[in-house]
Amino acid sequence: MPELPEVETIKNTLKHLIIHKTIEKVFVYWPNIIKQPDDAEQFKYLLQGQTIYDIHRKGKFLLFELDDYMLVSHLRMEGKYNVFQHTEPTKKHTHIIFSFTDGQELRYNDVRKFGTMHLIPKGQELKQKPLNQLGPDPFDAEFTLTYFHNKLEKTSRHIKAALLDQTIVAGLGNIYVDETLFKARVHPMKRAHQLTKREIKHIKDAAISVLTDAIKLGGTTIRSYVNSQGDIGMFQQRLFVYGREGESCQACGSVIEKMKVAGRGTHICPFCQKQD
Repeated sequence: MPELPEVETIKNTLKHLIIHKTIEKVFVYWPNIIKQPDDAEQFKYLLQGQTIYDIHRKGKFLLFELDDYMLVSHLRMEGKYNVFQHTEPTKKHTHIIFSFTDGQELRYNDVRKFGTMHLIPKGQELKQKPLNQLGPDPFDAEFTLTYFHNKLEKTSRHIKAALLDQTIVAGLGNIYVDETLFKARVHPMKRAHQLTKREIKHIKDAAISVLTDAIKLGGTTIRSYVNSQGDIGMFQQRLFVYGREGESCQACGSVIEKMKVAGRGTHICPFCQKQD
């Protein structure tokens, strides 16, 4: 699943490709992707004539700012956006097409069909689902040490599970949680409410550092992620633990291990992240 750095990269790429384009027509080939309104025909009708003025990101969500609406899109596991000329053949698994007045098209492709789109009146997007359920973004001013500490001290879940909880902090997924905890030298099975304030600060700082580096390198390509121009992310070359089970830790030389935490494959260095 694309996480914060991948979605940020897609946002920045699309901003160069589709800002100020006007939607002439919308084609919906898999209506289940459309969650609001609950009628795909109304979705298509409301978008006709709308111009894209900006693109934002909240956690793992893309927000397309239009004249009257905010189109809130979640890519889930395999969702991708690409821009084509309308004359180019449509690829398999293309489920939504936004046709622009200049002859170009923004096409949404999703092998698994898990992605979602909500069309919400502009100004209301943060007051209703799905965005009103999200915690602050790691780069938001609201993501303070006090906020983070207060949230973690109220849950006895493993810190890995707490960091994956989008209501606590938005945007982190399996890859970047593993990398964050390694950089913070915290074992993923440590209970969140047992963390010291010093450990919580290390986790907060590590999350921001890891995400910043990943954004600079265009995200991480593990399976099928590419940005909207077909380029792969390069942060996989900087991963310390994720996907490196059986290899030597770059910090201490110990063998990277893989385990299950919160139902997710989790990678650790048993020496750098000692369990209390």
